[in-house]
Amino acid sequence: MKSSFAARGAAMALALTLGACASASSGFSDVADQVASVRASWSQPKAAPASVQLFVASTRRKAGEVQDGHARFFLQSVSIPPGHKPGAIEAPRFGAPDPAEHFTLARSRALDGNEFPAELAAHISGRVGNARDVLVYVHGFNTSQAEARFRLAQIVADGGFAGVPVLFTWPSKGELFAYESDKEAATVSRDALEKLLLDLAHAPGVGRVQVLAHSMGAWLTMEALRETAIAGHGDLDGKLGSVMLAAPDIDLAVFRQQVSRLNASHVSVFVSRDDRALSLSSRIAGDRPRLGAMDPSRAADAAAIDAMGVRVYDLSMLRSGFIGHDTYADAPDAVRQIGATLTKKREADADVQAVIGERPDPVQTAPAPINVQNAPIIAEPLPAPAATAAK
Repeated sequence: MKSSFAARGAAMALALTLGACASASSGFSDVADQVASVRASWSQPKAAPASVQLFVASTRRKAGEVQDGHARFFLQSVSIPPGHKPGAIEAPRFGAPDPAEHFTLARSRALDGNEFPAELAAHISGRVGNARDVLVYVHGFNTSQAEARFRLAQIVADGGFAGVPVLFTWPSKGELFAYESDKEAATVSRDALEKLLLDLAHAPGVGRVQVLAHSMGAWLTMEALRETAIAGHGDLDGKLGSVMLAAPDIDLAVFRQQVSRLNASHVSVFVSRDDRALSLSSRIAGDRPRLGAMDPSRAADAAAIDAMGVRVYDLSMLRSGFIGHDTYADAPDAVRQIGATLTKKREADADVQAVIGERPDPVQTAPAPINVQNAPIIAEPLPAPAATAAK
């Protein structure tokens, strides 16, 4: 009996030993596979950062210089890391940015007043259809030039915009408690933005001038467009495309006057009822309602903007972050919808090609401002992006 137990014990010990050896062998095999995988990854060429070239018109000045409101021009290249995620601007927590992981400014070249239109025409030349468009981005309150630059590059990359991006940057202090100072700085920059928009509209071969403006930059944009209309260049002499106002920090009564000078069908407004930044702005302004904080689901808000004839998109359901002021660019679905708007083909000029040296398109007579009273407003949640736009 004892010998039988001893035999069984020996058999069990042998089985356990063999099992342990097999397990160890499997472990050694797994480690070997991992080492081989790491070595293979070293031998594979790493993806290169993407590059976005953009023009910059800046009314910012260095400390000690006079803020005269005149624009200076630059051609810059922004590097976007290969692992970029839609809606994000990858930045280092500390230290210098690494192009393999972060947005970086790769190159910057100053342009004088004569070089800017020539360089712009060269970038437009050879493009076909809506790739001849320019996208003007106007940033908002509490925004540095670097933040604005990277935001535009991110929107271009995530939205698939194939035209020429142009950043208009004004001297925001980039400080949370400098609201009044920023408003004055934006006001001083109105004429420079007006001139830029008209210069872009008259550039040889240009398709449409598309505009995306955020927060206080939306107020600045509408002021500049109002000035162009008063000067007899309504709708930029027929070259104005979409005017997208993201979380616009505009008093509702002021907006009503601004949009009355324009063809309101060009204008889209991205709103969010939970935008904390606009709530603060409203309190600073004596509790006057801000356009970007309207809630289309409320009868009172819908009635307040019903007569304007603009298209309204509700981003409340896509809100990102505690403040919820940058949802238009932080939420991938929102920025894809912006991209779908910018890349929509226009059948009338789908095959038109810009050729450098040719005369610009004949200036079209601007239509008279339309009476938009009682025009229907489309207040709706942001639609799902088209399949092609989501790629």
